[in-house]
This record gives sequence, structure tokens and C-alpha cells, in this order.
Amino acid sequence: MTDSTSKGPLTGLKVVEFQGIGPGPHVAMLLADMGAEVVRIEREGHVPMNTVVERARHRAAVDLKCADGIAFVKDALSKADVLIEGFRPGVMERLGLGPGEMLAANPRLVYARMTGWGQEGPLAMAAGHDLNYIAITGALDAIGKRNDLPVPPQNLVGDFGGGSMYCALGILAALWERERSGKGQVVDAAIVDGVTSLMSFFYGQPHSALRTTTRGAGLLGGAAHFYRCYTCKDGKEISVGAIEPQFYAELLQRADAPEKLREGQMNPANWDDYAEDLAAMFATRTQAEWCELLEGTDACFAPVVPLDEAKDHPHMKARGAFVEHGGRWHTAPAPRFDRTPGTIRDSAVDGEAVVERWSKEG
Repeated sequence: MTDSTSKGPLTGLKVVEFQGIGPGPHVAMLLADMGAEVVRIEREGHVPMNTVVERARHRAAVDLKCADGIAFVKDALSKADVLIEGFRPGVMERLGLGPGEMLAANPRLVYARMTGWGQEGPLAMAAGHDLNYIAITGALDAIGKRNDLPVPPQNLVGDFGGGSMYCALGILAALWERERSGKGQVVDAAIVDGVTSLMSFFYGQPHSALRTTTRGAGLLGGAAHFYRCYTCKDGKEISVGAIEPQFYAELLQRADAPEKLREGQMNPANWDDYAEDLAAMFATRTQAEWCELLEGTDACFAPVVPLDEAKDHPHMKARGAFVEHGGRWHTAPAPRFDRTPGTIRDSAVDGEAVVERWSKEG
């Protein structure tokens, strides 16, 4: 018997998640949205910090400093398919819950370790956060304005882009391999590794004035006049990304841009001057007026929408990208499946009962 409210592609998958912050909870949310049954091991008295990211959990308050608490966790892991933990290296081993012990008890267990620095290396035992992890990968150095300090990109690049997404990918890959070998394995999901992988495109391309990771330079770094954001008459902002010549031509034609902009699009020597012309042009109309003129065309245009307003954008609304559930707005499960769609479910304090059911199911 599994959670009858789920129809997602991971329905029937048993996951044990250890309470944490950052990417770990996001990994568990992704799996839960796709149907996995996630038992969350929490400290006693824990109050969920984020009801969106911590949704669809079967919560269990467990004292990991007492024998009964460890016994409960070991029982859960003996029946689980996946473990997600984000402690510093060595913590799980000191608790007697390391991969050696747990894979001996349950050889099919996929043991996912979500950290910033990884399980080994000179910094493995040091404290850190998203900004520190992306700093040593080359990613942070590329983000920001020319002649200014790097700009922290929220925690999208490290925690989530290089962290939780790669951890989820590793878990699913290990589960696929288990179908052939019958064996689980350890997934070492380090943010520094994932972000480095995200930078593969920049390692693989020839560097030039057009394609460079120099801060505030290059076509994708904010220097190009046709690939940046502008302020409108009403103070709101718009984005243009008209890279291809035909899209750039359509942008200029529809916006009735100055004639001189039609020549030398890809010459970096023109970019600052041309950007000033576009800035002056976009400042003559409101964001709504530019949307009416350009949105939905091949001009590669979109308004810059605040997060709280994104659910009201016509495209996001049409796709159901945000879902009202339990009196608040949630991000919809992603990606989408035509036969086994993901679902948003409430969390419940019933983790002990779920583990008991797992034990009876064998």
C-alpha cells in the first residue's frame, strides 16, 4: 500500500530524508512531487520553515542522540530505496548510520549525500554556503557588472542548479543502474561538482570578445545591447535577447529603433553606444506598451516580472505554473508527465506510521 493520492512516475519509491537546509529539502520535494513517499527525519519541536519546499512529507520527530531514535531510523532505512542527507562528512558515520552500515543492512539502498564541498578534499570539513561554493568554480567570477564586484545570483546557481538538480539526477541514475545490478550505491552530490558541470559550455567554447566569461563582458554576460534588460517609462523593466540576426532585425523593425543599430550588431565596439540608444528608446514607453508591441513575436522579448506577480502572467497562468493549494500559492511540479502527472500534497506528522507500514510490507 502506498500513498493513494499520488499518481506520479515515482509512486511506490520509499525515501528517507534527514532535515536540513538548502538543496537537500529541494531534492526531496522534487521526488515527492513525482510520487515518492518521503519520510522526513526531524528534530523534536521542528516547525517547517518553508511549506512549499517542505511539502508532501511524512514527518517524524526523532532524537538521533538516543538508541530508540537510531533504531527507528535504521528500521526505516532497511526498507527504503533512497536516503537523502546533507550533513558534514563524518556525521552519519558517528551516528552509526554511515553508508557502510546502511548498505550492509540494505544492499539496494541509494545513499545520496548532498554537500557543498563534497565528501573529500581540503575544504570538505569547512563550513560554507552557496556563494562560497560557486566562488571556486569560476561561475561567480563571471556574474556581475564590469569593474564591479561579483553579484550573488540568489542561491540558484549553487544550491539548486549545481546542487539539488544534480543530486536528483544522481539518485535517478543510481536507481536505474540498480535495476541491472540489484545493488544500491553512494551518490556524492557536491555543489562544487555540479556547478563545474554547469560551466561545461564555457569550457568547451572558443573564447573571444563575443564569447567570454569576463565579468560584464561578452554576448551572454550583459555587455551586448541586444541581450540585456532596460528600464521603461514607468520604471518597470523589460528583457531583450535577440541574438540571431533575423530576431534582432524584427526587434528593431517593430520597435522603430534608430537606423544605425541595423549595422554591426555583433561588433562589441558598438555595444555600449547602441545600448544607450536602446535605453533611450525603451524609456519612451511603459512596460505594458512594450509588451503589447513586442510580446509573443520573434523579437525575443519578455517583461521582467517580480516573483509575486509571476503567477498572473498570461503564459504562466495558461500553463498552470503556479497552483493554489491549502490557502497559498505553490510552484507546480516539474517536469510534466502526460500519463503520470506529479501532484502537490500536504505534509503530515505520520512518519512513524508510514515506516511501520513499510516494515509490514517487507
